Amino acid sequence: MSVAGAVVREDGRVLAIRRADNGTWEPPGGVLELTESVEDGVRREVFEETGIRVDVERLTGVYKNVTRGVVALVFRCHPESGTERVSDESTAVDWLTPEEVAERMAEVYAVRMLDALQVDVAPSIRTHDGRQWLGGQIPG
Repeated sequence: MSVAGAVVREDGRVLAIRRADNGTWEPPGGVLELTESVEDGVRREVFEETGIRVDVERLTGVYKNVTRGVVALVFRCHPESGTERVSDESTAVDWLTPEEVAERMAEVYAVRMLDALQVDVAPSIRTHDGRQWLGGQIPG
């Protein structure tokens, strides 16, 4: 299972990384370690990839890649401390507007961030094949 943090600043910008392995822009995240809680995994992954410590607020979506058999949980977070920095897993870290999210990220990742920006809605449950969403209405 993987987790990701949709880290939202007070000005509405969201934290994103450009991955070192494939150059794509995505929310920071990764695979849970066997003994850690889901929330601890989100905090660890965001910090490792960006240098930002976060408070995990709420689950905003559950996303299944039917091609790879991976389920990703995405949590809205807010930044607590730290300074942006790259890591072995990221070549860039940036705070993006929702418009920049839609421009820079592949749809399967942009939707996760846009879902997290929705206020007072239940978590989204979506399925994709690694490239396209399979049913359901996409925000935006």
